[in-house]
Amino acid sequence: MNKIFELINQMSPYLLLGFLLAGIMHAFIPNSLYRRFLGDNSFRSVLNATLLGIPLPLCSCGVIPTAMSLRREGASRGSVISFLIATPQTGIDSIIATYSLMGLPFALTRPLAALVTSLFGGQLLNLVERSSTDVSPVQRGITQQLQPRNFTKKILAALKYGFVDMIQDIGRWLILGLVIAGIITVAIPDEFFAQFADNSLLSMLGVLVCAIPMYLCATGSIPIAVALMLKGLSPGTALVLLMAGPAVNMASILVLNKAMGRKALLIYLSSIILGAVSFGLTIDYLLPREWFTNPLVQVTECCNDSTYYFNLACTIFLSLLFINALIRRFIRKPQCSCNGECNDKSQRTTIIHIEGMRCNHCRTNTEKALASLPEVDHTEVDLASGQATITGNVDLTLIKQTVESLGFKVKNLQ
Repeated sequence: MNKIFELINQMSPYLLLGFLLAGIMHAFIPNSLYRRFLGDNSFRSVLNATLLGIPLPLCSCGVIPTAMSLRREGASRGSVISFLIATPQTGIDSIIATYSLMGLPFALTRPLAALVTSLFGGQLLNLVERSSTDVSPVQRGITQQLQPRNFTKKILAALKYGFVDMIQDIGRWLILGLVIAGIITVAIPDEFFAQFADNSLLSMLGVLVCAIPMYLCATGSIPIAVALMLKGLSPGTALVLLMAGPAVNMASILVLNKAMGRKALLIYLSSIILGAVSFGLTIDYLLPREWFTNPLVQVTECCNDSTYYFNLACTIFLSLLFINALIRRFIRKPQCSCNGECNDKSQRTTIIHIEGMRCNHCRTNTEKALASLPEVDHTEVDLASGQATITGNVDLTLIKQTVESLGFKVKNLQ
């Protein structure tokens, strides 16, 4: 438990700053900006998708419906793949957290690796196939502009998104990562990884086999990587975990295969695997080892630092935010907030149960997609139960097609 507490205490100020910056990005940068420059089948659209995706604090779960929404808006297949590769690998919050525990070289290498791998994957798909960016009338209808908000409301929205919604989305995975890190530190003998000291490639392949099917968020993977390095794993192998763990999981593999086909899936996986191994080998064999190992001393000495009490205060505040997010996640919201508008007898209320939503990004994208359908007056999606309530005279088949196009499943229609 002491190791877990040390990790949390070291990361908490940076995590809070990262969550705040993520909220500011969400509230002040319009969603239309992320869709405007991704439509043509060119390297420019791939580059735009990469540069827009790298700072976004989306996990590999939340990025799936976001990317499918971009595709429905008319984004090219290459730009969607580059967005899928770049976004979950890193983000404002994870870059800051990486710097706090692993130092500046690791913090710079993560976004650089995300940039190179996503450009490679997106442009490769553009070269392999010439795909049209036309979308159906159902898909065109998804664009929905948010109502203008004043500065005060944007600040409140930023705080809510950063300190409530984001913590709801990645909090449990971050805590799980910290627990796993503590278990690794205590349970694995110091000499276990010594046998891989002269064979970085073998250790990287082992990490890939374990990390690809698992769900690891970009921030939650950091303490695991630190714990493995403290046990003797090479810095390059730790980078492979930081890249492949957040970028790929079984959910993204299955959804991508269904939505964009096997060819796109193979390019997606190949780009991440080859990029992770290439950058890992570069760190282990071409760059000075001390660049990537010296910051780890801070982890074991953090409790002697003069900022200990400030970190402790941040840890307490972060813990309260985790508790708040846990409580809010399981409080059922009222299924209708339309102020009586949906009581019109001429309007039909349809209730569906959706499988596969794991975060607030999933919920928000689903709400927008359903709300944009013809003759829909109101829609409400509850993340905890997976229940969506749609008010309006809309075709049931159209509802099902819209939800499934985002990568989710409709369990039943009422």
